[in-house]
Amino acid sequence: MRKYLFIFVAAVCTALMVNSCTDKQSEGTVNDFRIKRGTNISHWLSQSEERGEARRQHIHEDDFARLEQLGFDFVRIPIDEVQFWDEEGNKLPEAWELLDNALKWSIKHHLRAIVDLHIIRSHYFNAVNEGGADANTLFTSDKAQQDLINMWYQLSDALKGYSNDSVAYEFMNEPVADDHEQWNQLIAKVHKALREREPQRTLVVGSNRWQGYETMKYLKVPEGDKNIVLSFHYYNPMLLTHYGAWWTPLGKYKGKINYPGVLVSKEDYEAAPDSLKPMLEPYTKQEWNIDKIREDFKDAIEVAKKYDLQLFCGEWGVYEPVDRELAYKWTKDMLAVFDEFNIAWTTWCYDADFGFWDQKKEEYKDKGLVDILVSGKKLEDK
Repeated sequence: MRKYLFIFVAAVCTALMVNSCTDKQSEGTVNDFRIKRGTNISHWLSQSEERGEARRQHIHEDDFARLEQLGFDFVRIPIDEVQFWDEEGNKLPEAWELLDNALKWSIKHHLRAIVDLHIIRSHYFNAVNEGGADANTLFTSDKAQQDLINMWYQLSDALKGYSNDSVAYEFMNEPVADDHEQWNQLIAKVHKALREREPQRTLVVGSNRWQGYETMKYLKVPEGDKNIVLSFHYYNPMLLTHYGAWWTPLGKYKGKINYPGVLVSKEDYEAAPDSLKPMLEPYTKQEWNIDKIREDFKDAIEVAKKYDLQLFCGEWGVYEPVDRELAYKWTKDMLAVFDEFNIAWTTWCYDADFGFWDQKKEEYKDKGLVDILVSGKKLEDK
């Protein structure tokens, strides 16, 4: 009798344990994908024409070792469709190998990594600005959306072996949909597809219209999924961060700017070319300082609180020719707000024209900037 009672009790205990485990699985497990300060490894597997040996030599393990030594805890790695698939959808092996190397180096050097699908053939974030908006078919074509999902199926197949605590996926960079609901519907579709493959992977989801802070309030996040990081980008004031940038109309302004305070004085405004005055006028009225940054971040912070999710500024930075004193003041204010509201960040970028490292000369372009970047809170200080 005792034997059968023991078996019965054991069976009941086992059932309770199974039910307990099932309940825990149904609730979902929050990954240990914790991030605080990082940088974008840009213009390598994205926005670059380098191929073959030049691309192989562009980024090395030493770069990841350097970032670890400096005190960064993660990297964002932008990748482009054209580097990973040809026009027929066939995989281009070398880029996949380089990405695999980068993730292994990240893990070896205690850096978490976000794989960011930056530009795809059906969507380019700058197409609107460059007069090629018709090339963006993603939000109006079922085929283009399925192609995006298929790309992530293949990326998932290649990357699913990496720990959920080490590698996250950002399934599209800077969406530019005419209607916010178009982006929300695509989020739901891609999220569902990825969750069927990888239930626990951390996914980075950004806001519509260039991942703008001002559109975060329109973002609809899949409910109940705690393995999501919310992302926005911030380059304001553009007249400061993109001063002299040849690819922007504001970059044509050559007059004096100030920070903090009103960026353009009345005297400098009057001296500017008439063609630039309509763009410059707002910068003659608005005060730019830490309070303005804090105010701009308000909606993004509220959305993150609403969903109880980590907030992440995936891109921010200052163009290289910008006066360093002004750049440093703005950077310090940005970091202060990031630390105040526990916002993770990756600078744009590591070694390109917003970066702090010169890959060709193998030396710092701006050690002063690096010192500022690593002066704030560390991951363990969060």
